[in-house]
Amino acid sequence: MPDPTLQDNLSRVAPTAQYFQLPNAELYYWPQFLTEPAAEALMATLPALPWQQPEIMMFGRKIVIPRQQLWMGDSHCSYRYSGVTFQPEPWHAEIWQLTQQINQALQQRFNCVLLNWYRDGSQAMGWHSDDEPELGDAPQIASLSLGQYRRFDLRHRQTQTQLQLELANGSLLLMAGECQQYWQHRLPKQAAASAQRFNLTFRYIAP
Repeated sequence: MPDPTLQDNLSRVAPTAQYFQLPNAELYYWPQFLTEPAAEALMATLPALPWQQPEIMMFGRKIVIPRQQLWMGDSHCSYRYSGVTFQPEPWHAEIWQLTQQINQALQQRFNCVLLNWYRDGSQAMGWHSDDEPELGDAPQIASLSLGQYRRFDLRHRQTQTQLQLELANGSLLLMAGECQQYWQHRLPKQAAASAQRFNLTFRYIAP
């Protein structure tokens, strides 16, 4: 069932959202959460961040992830996935301000963010859920896209029902309800996507 409190909050503070009620999940999508000039200005600051390209464990072996990433947040927000524990980079001013803007708009309390930098459509992310124990039960994940439009797929774990969205420059997607428990998502390769894309996924980890 939809969360009526969440729906009421979002309808009041961000009435332009597109709402998708899925089995065991709720999605809210704002095609232009940031204006194009604001998105371009923010994107111009991101290459200077201390990006990393770590090794993770997949299928019993170490691989270098096919993109650059950066984990940032409050000092207690260590995060473990794919056999690697990540300590947060201290907040950079632009990302901190953006996080507070999103928290205010969505009535959330996100305190950490995973940034991914995809150089072009050859760089992707496979099927997964953001369901690590640190995130608690039924975590809400907000995903901000900057740059190249890319396809975003969701797949129900049990029924294999799928949904495809195109995430625009400056758009924001909120995955709520039990989305991370019952659904997986991915960013597939796209040969036609020739430009770079940044994605920032905001989360909350309790102190």
